[in-house]
Amino acid sequence: MEFFSQYSTAWLLGLATALLATGLVAGVLAGLLGVGGGIVIVPVLYHLFTLLGVDESVRMHAAVGTSLATIIPTSILSSRAHEKRGSLDRSLIKRLMPSVVLGVIVGSVASRFLSGASLTAVFASIALLVAINMAFKRDGVAVADGLPGTAGTALLGSGIGGMSTLMGIGGGTLSVPILNALRVPMHTAVGTGAMLGMLISVPGALAFILNGLDVPLRPPLSLGYVNMLGFALIVPATLATTGWGAKLAHSVDARRLRQVFALFLALTAARMFYGLLT
Repeated sequence: MEFFSQYSTAWLLGLATALLATGLVAGVLAGLLGVGGGIVIVPVLYHLFTLLGVDESVRMHAAVGTSLATIIPTSILSSRAHEKRGSLDRSLIKRLMPSVVLGVIVGSVASRFLSGASLTAVFASIALLVAINMAFKRDGVAVADGLPGTAGTALLGSGIGGMSTLMGIGGGTLSVPILNALRVPMHTAVGTGAMLGMLISVPGALAFILNGLDVPLRPPLSLGYVNMLGFALIVPATLATTGWGAKLAHSVDARRLRQVFALFLALTAARMFYGLLT
């Protein structure tokens, strides 16, 4: 606790408020857009760890690991909510599950050898692509009718699992636009993405805990690369709003919200790239 003694009570209250607000927003977006709360949680934690003076070599790893841990309860609640509304396709999940889990394993191993700067570059690059897709993709545009063959599905699932693990995000961020482009209805894609988030976050978080156990310079109150303070404050707020977001997904035209969120992602990616270059 000596680490926190250097900060005023007002500053620490501001930190706690920021983490709670992050959880609230992440929960709504996880249920509403199926993007996975990690796409919000990772950049916020990254910048908070920067303000706290956490070393750059572990800053992004801690943000990613903590985010994956918070996604576990979020994805469970979100997938249950979508299942009740009939928007969870278990046949899709069964086809994607083996390759998604394989991708998580590959991503977890790769994260152990990536520097903090490299991991930041990965997040910023994919976040920028997601932002472009969110901002400019037209509804109803498809590239194929259903999942590809066995080899194509394996490549697709492993890519979703691997990149989601490296970014600390739920599978929905990548799987929802991909499934929707394969003519999977948006509501079904969102519900299925929530379940994939659970398949990614559980082994992914465990891997980041194990990978960071003996690493120095981590944020205080951390278990491996999972910061327990961030986890404890973000999860309750996220759980409180995920179900509400899932309900909104069935009654709200989210196109305008996607565009606003795309701007947030683009600015976040630009800020990360700027930090890497300066």
